[in-house]
Amino acid sequence: MMRISEVTVRFGSFTAVDGAGLDVPAGTVTGLVGESGSGKSTLARAVAGLTPYAGRVSGVARGRVQMVFQDPYSSLNPRMRIGDAIAEGSRVPRGQRAAEVARLLELVSLPAAYARRHPRELSGGQRQRVAIARALAAGPELLIADEITSALDVSVQGAVLNLIRDLRAELGLTMLFISHNLAVVRYVCDSIAVMRHGRLLETGPVQDVLGAPQHPYTRTLLDAVPCLAHG
Repeated sequence: MMRISEVTVRFGSFTAVDGAGLDVPAGTVTGLVGESGSGKSTLARAVAGLTPYAGRVSGVARGRVQMVFQDPYSSLNPRMRIGDAIAEGSRVPRGQRAAEVARLLELVSLPAAYARRHPRELSGGQRQRVAIARALAAGPELLIADEITSALDVSVQGAVLNLIRDLRAELGLTMLFISHNLAVVRYVCDSIAVMRHGRLLETGPVQDVLGAPQHPYTRTLLDAVPCLAHG
C-alpha cells in the first residue's frame, strides 16, 4: 500500500497542500478529484518526488513512481523518436530494448513500427498512449495519471480510458488518477478522494462517495453532473 501521511507543500507563504493523508492500496486505482487549483496536481508531483514537501510518502520505492501528464506533446521530446523516448527509461538490458519497446507499444495498442516516428507524426491520443508506454517502461510501483484525457478530443478520450482499465486489469497497476470529471472517475477508479483548497475532504469507495456523499463540497461537485447526481 502506498501511504501519504500529513503531506504539506508550501510555495512561500502559500500552502498548496495542507496535511494531506491518503492510502492507495496495491492493485487499485484511486481517483483524486477537485476543481482547478485545489492542489491535486501539486500533491501528485510531491508523491512523484518532483516537488519538495513536508510529511511522508511510504510503501513505494524511491524512483518507482511514474507520472503521465495532461499534455502528451509537451511531455515528449519532439526531436526524439518514439522508440528512443520509451527505451530511455527502460530497465531492461540495452540489447533487449528494441523488443521491449515493441512489447510496450503493443501493450498500448500501437504498431511496433511507430517506434521510428516522431511525436509530431502522431495524433494526440496516440501521443498519450506513447506517454503511458514510456511510464510503464520504468516498471513503476505507482503510476500517476494527471488529467490525461482533458487535452484530448472527446472522440478519443473514451479509448484512452478503456486502455487504462485494460492495463490495470492486465498488469495489476496501482494508480493515482487525477481528474475534475466525476463521471470519468466513476468509470476508472475503485476509490475516490475529494480535494479542495489543498485539503482532502472526503475519501472512500467510489460507490459510497458518489452514492451518498458526506461533505457539502462533494455534493456540490456531484450536482454539477446530473447523470451522476440522479444515479
